[in-house]
Amino acid sequence: MNLRVEGERVEVEARPFAAHQGGLCQKGWSAAELLGHPERLTTPLLRKSKDAPLCSVSWEEALDFVAQRVAELQAQHGRDSVGVFGGGGLTNEKAYLLGKFARVALKTSQIDYNGRFCMSSAAAASIAAFGIDRGLPFPLSDIAGAECVLLAGSNLAETMPPIMQYFQAQRTKGGSLIVVDPRRTPTAAAATLHLQITPGTDSALANGLLHIAIKERLIDARYIAERTVGFEAVQRVVARYWPARVERITGVPEKQLEVAARLLAMARTAMILTARGPEQQSKGVENVASFINLALALGLCGKPYSGYGCLTGQGNGQGGREHGQKADQLPGYRKIENFEHRREVAHVWGVKEEDLPRAGKPAYEMLDSIGSETGLRALLVFASNPVVSAPRALHVEERLRALDLLVASDFFLSETAALADVVLPTTQWAEEEGTMTNLEGRVILRRRSTEPPVGARSDLAILSALAERMGVQLASTNREVFDELRRASAGGVADYAGITYERIVEEQGVFWPCPHVAHPGTPRLFLERFATEDGRARFQAVEFRHSAEEPDAEYPLYLTTGRVVAHYQSGTQTRRVEKSNNAVREAFVEIHPATAVSYGIAENDDVLLATRRGTAMAKARLTHTIRIDTIFVPFHFAARGRANLLTNPAVDPVSKMPEFKVCAARVSKATGVLR
Repeated sequence: MNLRVEGERVEVEARPFAAHQGGLCQKGWSAAELLGHPERLTTPLLRKSKDAPLCSVSWEEALDFVAQRVAELQAQHGRDSVGVFGGGGLTNEKAYLLGKFARVALKTSQIDYNGRFCMSSAAAASIAAFGIDRGLPFPLSDIAGAECVLLAGSNLAETMPPIMQYFQAQRTKGGSLIVVDPRRTPTAAAATLHLQITPGTDSALANGLLHIAIKERLIDARYIAERTVGFEAVQRVVARYWPARVERITGVPEKQLEVAARLLAMARTAMILTARGPEQQSKGVENVASFINLALALGLCGKPYSGYGCLTGQGNGQGGREHGQKADQLPGYRKIENFEHRREVAHVWGVKEEDLPRAGKPAYEMLDSIGSETGLRALLVFASNPVVSAPRALHVEERLRALDLLVASDFFLSETAALADVVLPTTQWAEEEGTMTNLEGRVILRRRSTEPPVGARSDLAILSALAERMGVQLASTNREVFDELRRASAGGVADYAGITYERIVEEQGVFWPCPHVAHPGTPRLFLERFATEDGRARFQAVEFRHSAEEPDAEYPLYLTTGRVVAHYQSGTQTRRVEKSNNAVREAFVEIHPATAVSYGIAENDDVLLATRRGTAMAKARLTHTIRIDTIFVPFHFAARGRANLLTNPAVDPVSKMPEFKVCAARVSKATGVLR
């Protein structure tokens, strides 16, 4: 997008771009309203004692206070008593510098980010199968050339509207779209076939589709033999997933299963795309692996206009997980536990390999550790709002309150920032330069369009200033940091060495890996080989297992969560945009009318929602578009409307993804309950 600035008035203008063809969603059109918002933070805030209010202080006082308290706590409790929590909305430069700051300035292993709650399951499954994680291994425009697309657990029409143009083009060309979702969302309503699945049964569905394809001899035996390993084990497992059994597990009729399998397998070009539905579960990696198995058996991966892909959720969800703000990663998607990877990055950073910390705790475990003997005593939060976005949110809020030091870097007083001891006001997207990497693996450049308000500083300047107080020099300008990122990522899986700001502008983005400046970039992966040692993709045999918590007599309904078109993430920004807030002002719960009748609930009633973690309040929305055994709550709201007061913190054993999408719940009409 472009900004048009006339005096104090700032307006958004769409501009043509390769990824979205100039399309913007409602949130993009209204983003400029936040730049001069009256609630914008423009001065550091400090709480001088735990019971005192936040008050304005100078930058020097705020930064000195943080550095001094960090030094005191680390001297008393050890380096790992201080942690960092980042965000998938940070630019590549910020994500990179945050990881370096944690490991070189703080010398702590305790760093993770909110992308752990978003992309981690698909990333782990993709690395196991392909040896690499890039959301889409092909450009978005390839979607239009697929004769069939299976979309699992995504409501793109509301969550990523500009991308729908490719699906519309695909349908215009006669292609078919299969949507897997417990709700008949606007995306599902536009599909050729909607598989209205029971929450948590994704792997059984994928195994069932593969069972049918094998039985009807629709798999690509030559591709399997030449480009993959491990199919025999998967074939033995899926032999037990005949259509009648899968219908009992998933609720999807046998006939629909057969139609879906044939549509997908008989298409000359086809894609399987997953999103948060199958991924945000305690078995998310297994769910994604089962869909990848289906794609591999049909010979789709590495074939033009075909393959498996994951739809990234946050603004820099792809780049944010590549350069070191995950507990187990270093720049270039290197592994922190790999000696050679540590040695390579240590050389760029000018430190000894043995001085780099090892892997720390993943996001929820790090937050949950607060207050324990070996847990965090201080946490620095950048571009995240875990009080609203973390599972079992009341517990997380209580843990954050127990910290000796909580620092929040933000441009609004989010629910997390309101608890902090120090709040540092930051610049917004239009007020700073930096790169981001979209879901295609295309590195793009965001230009500075307007001046920040007096008093706000960029996260890079904040990290550099804090590091200087700790005796460490860090680069502080975007170009300096990006050039260092290029060197640190060189030779890694996500290799940016050949990408420059100038190339990004000239070429409308550059796809990684791009190992040198003469390299054209890599729009399509896997055309000849996969990123594994032998170049072959790996099948992963998956047995369906139930979710960590299933409905029972006490909690008889499935609860699932997600987004709505007007809002984004924890709502810190969109709840401050008048149009978005007016569109959906408070939390609601979708309930099937037949279910609502049995509980005496009518349209727009206040509803008390309860799970084993806690209770929340929401307005009833009665709709036939949801399963009779399922309720849906958006997660953008705070206070009593927080959906994550209810969600289950059970995590996937590999990705450490919490189970946001499935838990057992009950509902009742709220009478006399204060909102």
